Amino acid sequence: MTPFPVFLTAMFLLNITPGPDMLYVLARATGQGRAAGLASALGVGAGGFFHIFAVAFGLAGLLRTVPVAYNALRYAGAAYLIYLGIRTLLARTAASGAVTVAPASLTRIFAQGALTNILNPKVALFFLAFLPQFIDPHRSAFGQTVRLGLIFDFSGTTVNVAVALAASSVGDALRNRIGGAPVFRWLTGGVFIGLGLRLAQPGQR
Repeated sequence: MTPFPVFLTAMFLLNITPGPDMLYVLARATGQGRAAGLASALGVGAGGFFHIFAVAFGLAGLLRTVPVAYNALRYAGAAYLIYLGIRTLLARTAASGAVTVAPASLTRIFAQGALTNILNPKVALFFLAFLPQFIDPHRSAFGQTVRLGLIFDFSGTTVNVAVALAASSVGDALRNRIGGAPVFRWLTGGVFIGLGLRLAQPGQR
């Protein structure tokens, strides 16, 4: 079993490395403000619970050994992100000149964040490859997997919340400076579509 301090170090480095979840939070925060950014960050964190228990119960092993199931879930996640991107690009600009970026309630934004994470089988496969290195074979594998997964998820959520706070501050300043130009709608929609295309490509994580 790899020492726990190594887990903490690797976890920190992995969580601060930009990936699809962080970019999703960044897009939401800059496009719709702090509350939306926080809702998306917490949604992504909630989605992590699915992968934690899926790995603990063996679902991740199924995705790894059955290519059809893996590809079906991967393409479903990619299609969902592309849908969000297209919807954002087609959103109307308010008469006041402020950009309306994929209007949604905080509840829906939270759910979208969770789905963005859940529909990415790369996360489950990553958990399957990463967590077992820190499991003591002489103790309950289920309990250890859940504990390590929760630590990892909490750390990632904390990072994403920080990203949401910082990005929303920058987004507000930029919107005030340039008067709500459509660039924010294009940026957000482009990020969503780009994430979907990236997820659909073999070998991407």
